[in-house]
Amino acid sequence: VFLTDPDGTTFAVAVVMSDPPTFERARPRLMDQLRAAIRLRHYSPKTEEAYVSWVRRFILFHGKRHPRELGAAEVTAFLSDLAIARGSSASTQNQALSAVLFLYAVVLGEKLPWLDTLVRAQRPARLPVVLSRFEVSALLSRMHGPVWIMASLMYGSELRLQECVELRVKDLNFDRRELVVRDGKGGKDRVTMLPEALRRPLEEHLR
Repeated sequence: VFLTDPDGTTFAVAVVMSDPPTFERARPRLMDQLRAAIRLRHYSPKTEEAYVSWVRRFILFHGKRHPRELGAAEVTAFLSDLAIARGSSASTQNQALSAVLFLYAVVLGEKLPWLDTLVRAQRPARLPVVLSRFEVSALLSRMHGPVWIMASLMYGSELRLQECVELRVKDLNFDRRELVVRDGKGGKDRVTMLPEALRRPLEEHLR
């Protein structure tokens, strides 16, 4: 540092800092923490996408206030808006609630008593719509190629869509008429049947 005396003499002064400044590493953003917590628990990509979307909507709904500043009243108001103003279904409300609870309990580590008092929306009892064998045959008869194989596998082997998409050659066992579903729902593997009617079409497809 250069200093000047009243008489006009200029001289240099060395400034020595005994303790160099330390810079604290910035904490990850809330959404990054949320994604990391989800991936650590091996949730599906769709669950991650849904949870991040709901948490973002929850924060925006309350004027971008940090969730630590919010409580049971704000969570209830958010869910009520989904149910009343937006007419969301019970399953949508429950998914939003699960995302918010995950944020507080896992990401923020807040064991708040009001978390257990929140009531989940009740889904109305509905009878499942099941196609008859004739309807399934009519539907499959209008498909061709890999699309037909995939639809037939989903029907005959009871595969979910993502399980069918991620199926690999090594998962097929033609001798035992089985196929292995890897990392299915809940991160579990399972063995299911391989219909005999699909054996030749699958072998031709692999060739």
